[in-house]
Amino acid sequence: MELSEIIDIVKAKLVAGNANGVVIEKGFSSDLMSDVLTIDTEKILLITGTCNVQAIRTAEMADIQCILLVRGKKANPDMIKIANENKMVILETSLSMFNTVGRLYQVGLKPVY
Repeated sequence: MELSEIIDIVKAKLVAGNANGVVIEKGFSSDLMSDVLTIDTEKILLITGTCNVQAIRTAEMADIQCILLVRGKKANPDMIKIANENKMVILETSLSMFNTVGRLYQVGLKPVY
């Protein structure tokens, strides 16, 4: 699924990186960064309400290039700077995690597990 489609579906705002041509195959939602470190797959969208530099660093270690912040959380300037340096995409949506995951699952985004 094209990242641009995901942006439309969850009414997200792009705040870091470039969404052009980015393809997402699976989604994973968690606020526990220790759970994120268990993922071993590519082309994944991390859906989280954890809004701090730790989330960016964890995504970096897990080789995740796209993070969607839910519940109206806003990426801070440090998060945006680190994401841009690592060619990561950060999106923000006001939707809840439950609503976001439900919408994406309904249109065919596959889960990691």
